Amino acid sequence: MCDQLRQDYLSCYGHETLKTPNIDALANMGVTFDNAFIQSPLCGPSRASFYTGRYMFSHGSNWNNFPLRVDEKTIGDYLSNFNVRTALVGKTHMLVDPKEIQRLKIFSDAELGIHLRECGFEPYTRDDGLHPDPIVDPDLEYNKYLSSKGYNDSHNPWNYAANAIEVEGKISSGWLMRHCSKPARVADEHSETAYMTDKAIEFINDAGKNSWCLHLSYIKPHWPYIVSSPYHDMYSKEDIKPVVRSSAELTDAHPVHKGFMDVSYSKVFSDDKVRDTVIPAYMGLIKQVDDHFGRLMRFLSENEYLENTLIVFTSDHGDYLGDHWLGEKDLYHNPSIKIPLIIYDPCREADGTRGSRNASLVESIDLLPTFIRFHSQESMPYRLEGTSLLDTLRTGKELSRKGAITELDYSCREEARRALEIEPEQCRGFVYTTKCWKYVMLEGYDAVLFNLIDDPDELINVVDDPNNRDIVQECREGIFEWLRKRRTRNQSEEEIKSLPRDFEKRAGIMIGVW
Repeated sequence: MCDQLRQDYLSCYGHETLKTPNIDALANMGVTFDNAFIQSPLCGPSRASFYTGRYMFSHGSNWNNFPLRVDEKTIGDYLSNFNVRTALVGKTHMLVDPKEIQRLKIFSDAELGIHLRECGFEPYTRDDGLHPDPIVDPDLEYNKYLSSKGYNDSHNPWNYAANAIEVEGKISSGWLMRHCSKPARVADEHSETAYMTDKAIEFINDAGKNSWCLHLSYIKPHWPYIVSSPYHDMYSKEDIKPVVRSSAELTDAHPVHKGFMDVSYSKVFSDDKVRDTVIPAYMGLIKQVDDHFGRLMRFLSENEYLENTLIVFTSDHGDYLGDHWLGEKDLYHNPSIKIPLIIYDPCREADGTRGSRNASLVESIDLLPTFIRFHSQESMPYRLEGTSLLDTLRTGKELSRKGAITELDYSCREEARRALEIEPEQCRGFVYTTKCWKYVMLEGYDAVLFNLIDDPDELINVVDDPNNRDIVQECREGIFEWLRKRRTRNQSEEEIKSLPRDFEKRAGIMIGVW
């Protein structure tokens, strides 16, 4: 999993100048999904959906640093039933609920405490990639690694990865995007991406041929947009995809869209000078990921792991990069919510689909059911809300899903919320995407509708077109049906059916008897 990687910034998804041959090679080995969507356009809640197999509505971790409830099972909980060692190298952006841990008297250093704190993963190497101050994580392994390699910043070795050096030798902060064209202070072989790849290989050597699931969670190309030499100047503004935006979006924007256009990071990314400086570095970070991913794939091939290892390449969300006059992610356009998804299934049953593309409407919550089905043909655990992709990988048939759901919660985007002058409870929305339409329901505001066939760039809101009334009704019903079918019971249908039917009678309880 990459962090903040747009679908259209890989060559296998059509980028003309950013070549990603190693990721492309995986696509040739497996299936490339063209319509994969996340459940939330933000790191924390999106990852919580990946890890639990449940929608944000169900798991409740709606924002970064909103803790995941202690009763939510994750990948590690489910796969442990099959004796699978489930480990993490990189980022999760997840927190456990400290109040519940204290109430239940679970000690943070005990096995259960670590399991909950690390979202069900064995933390082989955890690094969430945001360390401007070592006080945040004084025991960060990557900092110790940098120190061992001679990067002896007296305050914080991580600054070598996040800062750049000017020609005169002056240190420049990578947090300031005007420095993005400069090389990071750390060499490529010691970068975060290289380090995570090294740790992934180390884990696989340690795990051997036993059953394991490794979540290699690269923290790039997420900001700070700063990359080591030689990647810092591989690309120029001529390599950037044309910006997707219109003057009409400025003059007649939906209120929520306008609220986000007016925040500081969107104003910055609306400047072509900023895009021309930042996006080449963003592309360099992706190229760096591809090179090190290739190194990992060669290791897997040379050690005969490709014969029995399911491999998934994906992202937790995208990045606007100035499209629609926006920065960051947050909202409902495809640069934010559409992700790359490539899956290699090693089984012979998948030989007929290798190198194919699939147009199914896929959601991030489909991955956990796929992992479970890979290990077992038992009935799927009730709480999971996704659909296994294994049959699709082996037959090429499309899923029957009518529409993909993405949820919005911008209650903690203070700058946008204050500009809109609304309370946190109103900062909600639901995105319903079909192959032809995208419908966005925003609490307290008029809806948005895009015709994805005639307007694939999502520039024209056609919700008020009387010819689209039936489409609007179908999409609204799609969202309403989805809301009604959330897995909120504590018992599955099978468990309910298996309850003893004559319990009351045997216990001497008579209800409604004359």
